[in-house]
Amino acid sequence: MKKTPAEAMTQERHYGRHITVIEDEEDILELITFILETEGYKVMGHVDGLKGLNSVKEQCPDLLILDLMLPGIEGMDICRILKNDIKYSTIPIIMVTAKGSNEDIVHGLNMGADDYITKPFSTKVFIARVASVLRRTAAVKDKEEIIQYKGLSIHPGKRRVLIDGTEIDLTNSEFQILHLFSRKQGWIFTRDQIVDIIREPGYAVTPRSIDVIIVGLRKKLNDYSNCIETIRGVGYRFIEGNDEKIEA
Repeated sequence: MKKTPAEAMTQERHYGRHITVIEDEEDILELITFILETEGYKVMGHVDGLKGLNSVKEQCPDLLILDLMLPGIEGMDICRILKNDIKYSTIPIIMVTAKGSNEDIVHGLNMGADDYITKPFSTKVFIARVASVLRRTAAVKDKEEIIQYKGLSIHPGKRRVLIDGTEIDLTNSEFQILHLFSRKQGWIFTRDQIVDIIREPGYAVTPRSIDVIIVGLRKKLNDYSNCIETIRGVGYRFIEGNDEKIEA
């Protein structure tokens, strides 16, 4: 069917937007892929949960379409892993599943899903909800929140940290920990919680190694090293202070 000029313009705007679909039923995966590609999206599909999760971490797509009942690792676990990791927490997730009870929907949204669609679904509604989620997340990304604590500036989008205007070089783990702490000033994080957030494939992080990472981070923070406070027998926290959050 020939598209109207308005539909053609909408499709053109979607080109370049990457969507990953993790769905173990191949016929449904093919259907979703066809629908999205017809709208102009670039689509990567996976039938295995673990392979799909690794693909998301490698590609960082603009959106994840996620089934719940998957081989390898369940969809809820994939959602939890991504939403608890600073590097991937901003990737929007739409759960598409046959589990449509109120309890399932509430649980999925509480886990961090941006939308929840039950099977079977209307193609037009599916397309509209995909576009809606992408519009919302694009609006948020356009306003990068810079965390300012006295002379310490943390730029999440650029993954940069400056002290009195001078950039300091942090490892990925050091940046993740600093960003986590500074966003939740005064909150106490246990070593196990920190491990869950910064763990990466092939990188064996242990609760004890967190202490080593924080020692290195404090050295790089110099005069701001005392921002990270040790709570003996529990973990760490970023002390509350005169901080600001600035939209870049």
